[in-house]
Amino acid sequence: MKYFIVLLTLALSACSKKNKINTTWEVYGGSKAGGHYSSLNQIDTNSVSQLQVAWEYHTGDADTAKFSQIQCNPIIVDGILYATSPTLKLFALDAASGKQLWNFDPDSVNRNTLFYHFILNNNRGVTYWSDGDDKRILYTAGSVLYSITANDGKLITSFGNNGKVDLHENLGRDVSQLYVAATSPGIIYKDLYILGSRVDEGAAAAPGHIRAFDVRTGKLKWIFHTIPQPGEFGYETWEDSIAYKHIGGANSWAGFTMDEEKGILFAPTGSASFDFYGGKRKGQNLFANSLLAIDAATGKLIWHFQFVHHDVWDKDVPTAPVLVTIKKEGKNIEAVAQTTKNGMVYVFERTTGKPVYEINEVAVDANTEVPGEKLWPTQPIPTYIKPFVRQTFTAADLNPYLPDTTLSKLKKDLAGYNYGKMYQPPSFKTMVVLPGYDGGAEWGGPGYDPETGLLYVNANEMGWLLTMRENKTESPKKENYLQAGLRLYQRHCLNCHGVERGGSGNNPSLININLKYTETSLGELLKTGRRMMSSFNHLAEEERKAIISFVLENKKAQQKQFVMAPKAVDSFYNLQYGMTGYHKFLSPEGYPAIAPPWGTITAINLNTGEFVWKNALGEYPELKAKGIPVTGTENYGGPVVTAGGLLFIAAASDGMLRAYNKYNGKLVWQYQLPAPGFATPSVYEVNGKQYLVIACGGGKLNTKSGDSYVAFALPDKK
Repeated sequence: MKYFIVLLTLALSACSKKNKINTTWEVYGGSKAGGHYSSLNQIDTNSVSQLQVAWEYHTGDADTAKFSQIQCNPIIVDGILYATSPTLKLFALDAASGKQLWNFDPDSVNRNTLFYHFILNNNRGVTYWSDGDDKRILYTAGSVLYSITANDGKLITSFGNNGKVDLHENLGRDVSQLYVAATSPGIIYKDLYILGSRVDEGAAAAPGHIRAFDVRTGKLKWIFHTIPQPGEFGYETWEDSIAYKHIGGANSWAGFTMDEEKGILFAPTGSASFDFYGGKRKGQNLFANSLLAIDAATGKLIWHFQFVHHDVWDKDVPTAPVLVTIKKEGKNIEAVAQTTKNGMVYVFERTTGKPVYEINEVAVDANTEVPGEKLWPTQPIPTYIKPFVRQTFTAADLNPYLPDTTLSKLKKDLAGYNYGKMYQPPSFKTMVVLPGYDGGAEWGGPGYDPETGLLYVNANEMGWLLTMRENKTESPKKENYLQAGLRLYQRHCLNCHGVERGGSGNNPSLININLKYTETSLGELLKTGRRMMSSFNHLAEEERKAIISFVLENKKAQQKQFVMAPKAVDSFYNLQYGMTGYHKFLSPEGYPAIAPPWGTITAINLNTGEFVWKNALGEYPELKAKGIPVTGTENYGGPVVTAGGLLFIAAASDGMLRAYNKYNGKLVWQYQLPAPGFATPSVYEVNGKQYLVIACGGGKLNTKSGDSYVAFALPDKK
């Protein structure tokens, strides 16, 4: 009898472990596997219609004039929620009531340092670590990594330099005047904190090396060179032997996932800088645009795969991959699935990097008219799982809901463009890039349901316009501030803000900027950067003053003679060719020029490669009022999948939080948020009650900025 009881106890214990419900959300994205999955099921397809606001917390620091944002995915540990505000204050809330427990303002400890204006950047999450009573929150605000006591929000002064680590340090070369920050949180492996970075996308970019820090002391433990150095694997893929001393980018800005049991870190990387011209970085360019499998303990490479060779289309790997299990030929395969801006899903065996489904190297057009450029002749195309967004279009695919006169104009414009295929060479003739610079897949990342094996991917379907141009790289012997300012603007600012300073893509207009900025405040902005805008601290002060006089239209200052002391110029920064700006392919009315859908969410069966369902995500109220079917909108932020049969997602520019039946895609609930939720929700439980919380920061896509986190729950039973 005693033996039977022991066996029964072991069986029940195993069953309990197998069906263990995770009540917290302790890691960015829900877990280190990156699946945005919650095993909670109190809120299900039957009860979701009863969801109501449980609490709302206001940070009080939104900047509506400058379109501030909150992109943070909160973490919840032991009933406490940790998150950040628009100005990157870190705070802790009672996760059941939304009551603030403490608040840490990094501005108070950085006001006298060069890069203290981290408040102008975004943050997508924070990291928790504990060892007994030692409980810490590690997070980045701009160029500074902080270690904070989780209990009371105080700096841990034994970490780094009085509680801080400057991310400019320990990158192997002097980048003190360059832009280095981090928007996605790092990840914990034992007592290591592993962190990527965001760097400039122009020529003056820091390298995007991946670093591991001692979580207690802040000391560097290992570094992985994403731009290989002499003697390292991949060094030979850069034709210029000293490129590693000058070229930047190849940075892991999108965050990580990890197989903790195997000790493998999975790190996606971005393109090498400059994004659109590779004449100073000829070659395949490892490890840019790659997925890296790295030994988390040592920083040694295990395997890699490069998705775009010698990228000149801004095709960063936009999100961390997801750990999945594939059923193939009767066997379970532990795998990792990576979604891309081009709308593809690549699946690899986790330990070897062997493709689960075949990937073909396909010949592409490498004939370029841009002098000095050398494109790669092939690109890797996956098979089995079809693309989840359009990758080509014709004139017949223009937006049918536009006025006839607009359509006629667009057709005329299109006749003068290059379009119709991916990987077409950039040229001095305008080309349509589809999928666009923001995807396809974007930084929010997909969700994965281990119950069904479905991958849920929200995506953008927006065309962008790319036109190359020649840069004026030499200054005349004599010029005034106006002439110098125009020259420097064209070289450093035109890509983002356009020829007429009217803005482009997600970049704001500079027209009438003198109503918002003074010479002093704009000078600080040029030094520090702001969100998508990188720092210009690598320019001489005289050069920044000339740009300021031009942008602010200061007539008096513009007449001054521009005199600058001779300085050594890095020839790698002196690019002869650039692009004319980030321009979306839009109609004069401001709508996408291609036919909808413009934003989608797709449920993909990774075992069969089939789409189970696909919906347009988001809508334009004014188009809906005209009877136009749901079009979808650009969307940023990921979904959450639950054991209750639901998929929750905001992300769309219309500001709705939606719940879908995860099996069939039926919309079962929606709620109008106080500002768009360009962030991933979190799901957790406190005292037996399930909550869903999301940051409502707005600001992106010219939407209203917000300052709140809103939590939802079912009503208490009477």
